Amino acid sequence: MSPRKENDVPVPDYRDLRARDDGPAGSSWGLFDRTPERGMANFAQASHVVEAAGLVRRGTVFNLDYPLDAFDPSVVWRTPPEQTITSSHADQRDDYVDHLWLQASSHVDGLRHRRHHDAGFYQGVPDAEVRPGTPALGVQRWAEEPIVGRGVLVDLARYREALGRPIDHAAGEPLPLGLVEETLSWQGVSLREGDLLLLRTGWAEWYLSELDTAGREAIGQTPRCTGLAQSRELVAWLWDHRLALVASDTFALEAMPPPPDPRFGGPHEPGMVHQDLIGLLGLPLGEQWKLDALSAHAAGGGGYTYLVVVKPLNLVGGVGSPANAVALC
Repeated sequence: MSPRKENDVPVPDYRDLRARDDGPAGSSWGLFDRTPERGMANFAQASHVVEAAGLVRRGTVFNLDYPLDAFDPSVVWRTPPEQTITSSHADQRDDYVDHLWLQASSHVDGLRHRRHHDAGFYQGVPDAEVRPGTPALGVQRWAEEPIVGRGVLVDLARYREALGRPIDHAAGEPLPLGLVEETLSWQGVSLREGDLLLLRTGWAEWYLSELDTAGREAIGQTPRCTGLAQSRELVAWLWDHRLALVASDTFALEAMPPPPDPRFGGPHEPGMVHQDLIGLLGLPLGEQWKLDALSAHAAGGGGYTYLVVVKPLNLVGGVGSPANAVALC
């Protein structure tokens, strides 16, 4: 894929990012001049929004968020929120929420969520600047200018079912990049620059509807979850398609536990590509999204492309946020 220009500066392919000597190898640091802390969300430009708006013909709106307390117990330590309603008189109500983990349900990972073990936080932001209330890399960057563009549903679960080989969620099946490409071909859809990629595996539906409390707790003890198989080819593919966001209905986007690949993750989380995707490339990641309604719509002939709007909380310095995502067609 030939590079386009960002403010008249060539945007290199991933192969060239790996060879750069003016910044960390494999990073996009310094390539987005106008709003550098938005990372790859910059690929969704105004022209892409206008084009995606043309997909809205029926006025149908899909919610892409599960309830804030849906994943209980969570795969990790993120407990569900506790709401308190108060009243100063009989005709008035206020409320507040305790224990609101911003990534407990459908969410986006902000660029504070992972630092690269060797290179540090995205754009070289010092560790000392990543603290409550400071703006650097905060999720508010995507609230000030929401991530909007053409959302492309890639229904991996339905494709595998059509092949007679449903995805094995109990085993936490790693899903190879080739499966994503095969599914796109099966759907007759090609990706474009600025797209928001929505990967449905069926994991969230399985976790929420087929497992009891003991079954969910057992997953958390490993944890073992379906997701994309980690590889250098995957990282390259996501960058070279100039995607503005990648979201899935899985716990971590990538398969858990990852294979112990020393190329990724560092000593704390060996094998994970989160650090490359977030810390080096600045890719917004969505996890535990609600994609079942889009799947049913597409299966009924409604198509796989939508106008998608992602508007995180305007929390200065937020590490992550509920996705607040909708799809329209």
